[in-house]
Amino acid sequence: MRLRKKWWARPEMEASEFCVIKPREYKGKWKDEFGDKKPIHLELGCGRGSFISQKAEKNLDKNYLAVDLKDEVLIYGLRKVEELELKNVRIVPLNITFISEIFDKDEIEKIYINFCNPWPKERHNKRRLTHTKFLTEYKKFLKSGSEIWFKTDDDQLFEDSITYFKESGFNIEYLTYDLHNSDFKNNIVTEYEEKFSTMGTKIKFLIGRLI
Repeated sequence: MRLRKKWWARPEMEASEFCVIKPREYKGKWKDEFGDKKPIHLELGCGRGSFISQKAEKNLDKNYLAVDLKDEVLIYGLRKVEELELKNVRIVPLNITFISEIFDKDEIEKIYINFCNPWPKERHNKRRLTHTKFLTEYKKFLKSGSEIWFKTDDDQLFEDSITYFKESGFNIEYLTYDLHNSDFKNNIVTEYEEKFSTMGTKIKFLIGRLI
């Protein structure tokens, strides 16, 4: 579905202390931006910010960067962060293809990927955020031993992603094909997750640890 352009979104984002418009200028300086030495976690494809705002509110001992491309979506995540006054969150407008350009080595300690586009056609598989191509990029700025948490409703994407993680030097630390009926205790339900679960779709989830 094509998003209607919201011309007012970018000026509002530029005026907010919780939004980083030029993230490349912060490479190697993210701890300075937050003003402390807390671990930094990254959500790729944050959408309207439901997950990151809940995660950050419950974990004030961590800092969070929430990345997505469209201002029309990010503006709602930004407003959630502002409403909750989450000083440990920054919203970052960026095409994820360029994600390794904004971080130095070892700058990020965990990544969350929730319900990314499955790109089902084989010729488009390399656009998947869990594809080996992307996982190799993440390794440029992830600390050794860091985790990637991945959730999806898509069966084929999940199966392929298991292979991608193994090929890219990640151990699968946790895996379930039915998250809501598993023993995993720290789940935060996203908007898409609630929608798919209501439809009877089982949520797949894994944790990959960088060796």
